[in-house]
Amino acid sequence: MSPATAKKAASTKSAKDYTAHHLQVLEGLEAVRKRPGMYIGSTDRRGLMHCMWEIIDNSVDEALGGHATRIEVLLRADGSVEVSDDGRGIPVDIEPRTGLTGVEVVYTKLHAGGKFGGGSYTASGGLHGVGASVVNALASRLDVEIDRGGKTYAMSFRRGEPGSFSDVAGSKGSKSPENDFTPYDRGSELEVVGKAKRGVTGTRVRYWADPHIFLQSATVDLTALLDRARQTSFLVPGLTLVVRDERGEEPVEEVFHHEGGISEFVDFLTPDQPVTDVWRLQGSGTFTETVPVLDDAGHMTPTDVERECEVDIALRWGTGYETSASSFVNIIATPKGGTHVTGFEQALLKVFRKQLEANSRKLKVGNDKVEKDDVLAGLTSVVTVRLAEPQFEGQTKEVLGTNAVRSIVAKVVEKELTARITNPKRGEKQMATQLLEKVVAEMKSRISARMHKETQRRKNALETSTLPPKLRDCRSNDVDATELFIVEGDSAMGTAKEARSSEFQALLPIRGKILNVQKAAVGDMLKNAECASIIQVIGAGSGRSFDIDAARYGKVIIMTDADVDGAHIRTLLLTLFFRYMRPLVEAGKVYAAVPPLHRIEVINPGSKKNELIYTYSEAEMRKALAKLSSKGKKVKEPIQRYKGLGEMDADQLAETTMDPAHRMLRRVTTADMEAAEEVFELLMGKHVDPRREFIVSSADQLDRERIDA
Repeated sequence: MSPATAKKAASTKSAKDYTAHHLQVLEGLEAVRKRPGMYIGSTDRRGLMHCMWEIIDNSVDEALGGHATRIEVLLRADGSVEVSDDGRGIPVDIEPRTGLTGVEVVYTKLHAGGKFGGGSYTASGGLHGVGASVVNALASRLDVEIDRGGKTYAMSFRRGEPGSFSDVAGSKGSKSPENDFTPYDRGSELEVVGKAKRGVTGTRVRYWADPHIFLQSATVDLTALLDRARQTSFLVPGLTLVVRDERGEEPVEEVFHHEGGISEFVDFLTPDQPVTDVWRLQGSGTFTETVPVLDDAGHMTPTDVERECEVDIALRWGTGYETSASSFVNIIATPKGGTHVTGFEQALLKVFRKQLEANSRKLKVGNDKVEKDDVLAGLTSVVTVRLAEPQFEGQTKEVLGTNAVRSIVAKVVEKELTARITNPKRGEKQMATQLLEKVVAEMKSRISARMHKETQRRKNALETSTLPPKLRDCRSNDVDATELFIVEGDSAMGTAKEARSSEFQALLPIRGKILNVQKAAVGDMLKNAECASIIQVIGAGSGRSFDIDAARYGKVIIMTDADVDGAHIRTLLLTLFFRYMRPLVEAGKVYAAVPPLHRIEVINPGSKKNELIYTYSEAEMRKALAKLSSKGKKVKEPIQRYKGLGEMDADQLAETTMDPAHRMLRRVTTADMEAAEEVFELLMGKHVDPRREFIVSSADQLDRERIDA
């Protein structure tokens, strides 16, 4: 076939496939395919997940309206996603303006759906009417089945165009986007493919993401899906969500169901010990909004509509300083906040400033002014609002833009929170006092840390240093190349001074065991001489004001003895870094030195100098001795067991523990912050019972020969 003939044949085939009946539909959805980022944010994993949220949220809206009690999400082995619910089912009758069935309108028309005008949904996550049609446009294939009126209806689409696939019924994996597709050329057909049980309704949607649109590396994130399902089960009490992943060798299934509301959600999210109980702040307000409404003649007419905004907030303050804030509009997460979060934070600050001013003498506030970060420290909150047709910034719905919501939320929070803090009941009054004291402590900590940050910069030779006199600083001004060794004990410090390279290695000795900051208040931590010295020497502040760019050293290395006390001191120091200088840990700049446990002296014959071998575990020592024995070499008895850094000579300490060319360091990492938080609270927290239970239950796993007694 000549090139001209081939081109003509391809043109004829293209013309045949491109039918006039769906010209308008394809023009609308073609815009989505040309600019997918406008509708789903990106074409990587984030955009792929957004498509799945759009379908799931349609089912959740049914549950939010009281029409559905169960939603199932299935990740199939062929890469498709299936979402089913027991809601009312998409309407199957003819929509009069378009002459199309309700199913085809929902999946092929942009800005079409049941969420305009408040007729079908008083509050929903979907509001633009583009979610389902966008997913359809970006899917190589989409199948939808509806149970309604005793029948099961079905329709299929290829890249947004309705038609039928040549599936082989009954064969495994028969449904595929690669099967032959025949578009409808005259009228669409919503097929009846079976009977539904009496009273059974629902919708099943299965789609294959189009590989021509999404990056090859884009895959569904199961962890994010499970988190979203769990979150939704808290926000819609009584709803059951089932997530099943069949992509691996063994299927994984999780079921989420919570009868409680956002109070349980806050309990689930809180990482630390409580200062207050979970407080629920609820209320509502109304506002008038001018919106265009489609009249019977098909014209958009500006109409004043009175809206009601329901506010439901759960919050709890804990002993820590981290803030966990979650916000939702009609159960849709708004990770970047919006007017509801702005109103919430403004009201919080206003209430606390007013209360601290009223109790300034009792709380010793002085002339300092509390800031937003002081109030948010240790706060876990879930802020939810429900209203019809909220205004979001973009289809991704990450920011709420309805202005009237800000003042409504602020009024509810101010009224309800003031009532909580001023409650005269004994238990409530005690919690309120503890909360106000915590906020004042955070304020003073912030001010103190700022002063440290401003004054504790590296001094040059002409300036007077305000650093602790026990610090043996290094000479280099290249922060990335410098190292701070936190050394246990004076004896080790003496050896370390001779072993270090003073050009880039600084030494800070500590005496014994520092304060356990997991149990102590912020003020007590700052008063502790050892903790204050460490924060002062690193020079980047602490807590919320910590600025990693201001740190005076590129590495912080904890160097303690290889015994039980040394391990305890190392744990206490790591607790300090995790709680008050966490960015250092997250950046991988905190290390633990690994001094040797044994020194094996190999006896060489004649005048040849004896060889020294250092080992770092019992197993390594036994292996080394066996190897030497097999070679017929003798070792000097007894083998030296180092219990303290001070037992080494300076050259030995330098060679084994401090010299970058030979030493071994363990980098401290926290890949899972929530898990790390739980471990620190378990091992170092105030409550003894969980720690005792952990020790008893784990005792059988301990090798008793490793105990240094």
